[in-house]
Amino acid sequence: MQSLPWMDTAISLVGTLEAPGAKNNSKIIGWAKKIGGWVASYYKNDSIPWCGLFVGHCLASNGFEVKQDLLGALNWNKYGTKLNEPFYGCIIVFKRDGGGHVGFAVGQDKTTYHVLGGNQSDSVNITKIAKNRCEGWRWPDYHLLPKVKLPYKTFNGKLSTNEQ
Repeated sequence: MQSLPWMDTAISLVGTLEAPGAKNNSKIIGWAKKIGGWVASYYKNDSIPWCGLFVGHCLASNGFEVKQDLLGALNWNKYGTKLNEPFYGCIIVFKRDGGGHVGFAVGQDKTTYHVLGGNQSDSVNITKIAKNRCEGWRWPDYHLLPKVKLPYKTFNGKLSTNEQ
């Protein structure tokens, strides 16, 4: 299988949770500090939507450029190379009421994509999102184009309707 360093990072972060109440998970806030600029000053608490921050962190940690405007989920649909179909590890962008959501594609079934992402029920996990909400698939520039088509598999996770 093609090595995807950003996916190794994303998988290693599964289980990362927002801190309850007024507390903050220093790991999530640390991702913003590492990216720097206005992002570091904006992310002062983990209750601010952080799906784009998660994707940005996974890519930046592996040497890929991340522009700060990409922290808005729908802006990821302008990143890298557009794909005509989903591949394992691609950036997958969704629309939702009030905005968007972004994560990495890891599987699919007939009606949903299985997404490894941040800020999914306040954690990093894999969840199912309806295919009809998908806005596009992207691939980081300067990395070999994808080889592994998105597999069909059974995943018993809950369907997400509003990622936060």
